[in-house]
Amino acid sequence: MTDAPATDAPATAGASNQSLTVRDNRTGTEYELAITDNTIRAADLGQIRVGEDPGLATYDPGFVNTASTRSAVTYIDGEKGILEYRGYPIEQLAEKSSFLEVAYLLIHGELPTKDQHENWVHEITYHTFVHENIKTFMEGFRYDAHPMGMLMASVGALSTFYPDARNITDGDNRHMQIVRMIAKMPTLGAWSFRHAQGKPFVYPDNELSYTENFLSMLFKMSEKSFHADERLVKALDTLFILHADHEQNASTNAVRSVGSTQVDPYSAVAAGVGALYGPLHGGANESVLRMLRRIGKKENIADFIAGVKNGDEKLMGFGHRVYKNYDPRAKIIKKSAEDVFAVTGTNPLLDIALELEKIALEDEYFVKRKLYPNVDFYSGLIYEAFQFPPEMFTVLFAIGRTPGWLAQWLELVQDKEQKIARPKQIYTGERGLDFVPASERWA
Repeated sequence: MTDAPATDAPATAGASNQSLTVRDNRTGTEYELAITDNTIRAADLGQIRVGEDPGLATYDPGFVNTASTRSAVTYIDGEKGILEYRGYPIEQLAEKSSFLEVAYLLIHGELPTKDQHENWVHEITYHTFVHENIKTFMEGFRYDAHPMGMLMASVGALSTFYPDARNITDGDNRHMQIVRMIAKMPTLGAWSFRHAQGKPFVYPDNELSYTENFLSMLFKMSEKSFHADERLVKALDTLFILHADHEQNASTNAVRSVGSTQVDPYSAVAAGVGALYGPLHGGANESVLRMLRRIGKKENIADFIAGVKNGDEKLMGFGHRVYKNYDPRAKIIKKSAEDVFAVTGTNPLLDIALELEKIALEDEYFVKRKLYPNVDFYSGLIYEAFQFPPEMFTVLFAIGRTPGWLAQWLELVQDKEQKIARPKQIYTGERGLDFVPASERWA
């Protein structure tokens, strides 16, 4: 892109219809900024200056309207409630695909052939074991250590077991690390769960599918072999698919930011786990459960709704920074919840959730504000039905999100436009102060 020169004459006469003409009212100078993919380059604003002052910059806390990358991984249309992985609607993938097939799609950019799928599943299956020293490492945590903290630490520790992971310029090497991480995340997640319960770790069973193997490592006791109800396996596999990627969210941004330093992928993904740990990101479904328990019964919903409108209560699990329509993942999870409860028995909280959703979708107050159920509204109910404690919810989220993090990391390291992340700041502190030695300040 070539910047148009600044001129005192109006630039609109020869301006392209794929450009933005900006007039600096401080100087009267107009500038033509190229528009590509409905964006302008922030760096192009740098030419707009007065005298020797620094050029203009954008101020955008939280990157609300700033694109940091071009990506072909995930497409979201928040106004229409559309979510696609590599162009495929999430509804079709959740119904007809499997988590490992979706993981292949995210990583490789296309659906696998039969042979590619078989090889992919074989690779993942036979890399689920971790070094025994990792087991010792995890056993060293306190009995009450949070599973998410254990997962974050153990993912980061994997980089010390695979020092060749630093060679991120080698395609075969990158592939090997991706396979290892997708394969080992369920093992690490399950072991963090068992550690918190004081139970012995269960090793992977290569005869089981990816998701059933995870359930085995979570819940197997003294039985010779473990087999979960197919409806539960499908429901959890679907949840993994729905969480697999979601554009440039906080944890993905963390993976890309740390990955921009050209560090190994384990360290980058550990940063993503850390970001997901936060209650504003991965912990929202736990807040939904607390809200439903506080409501207690359907008869209390009307008072709760009134409290929300008065600002005395918070409606958790509704609304999303991206979606201004019904979160497409929430519709799928709602169906999965029905399948799960057919096996485990109905959770009384589900009746409250269904009634709360019905009222909120019909009430003008919420409709006007586009507060529709999001992915967190029903997912916590499903996790609870599996008998997961709330502190495990984000671990499950992280296992599902791993292929997305890795797809975004892979895209980053192969993108020649990307640079080390270094946001601009606006300095607001003091300037030019004279330092007084402590012997004088304290005299």
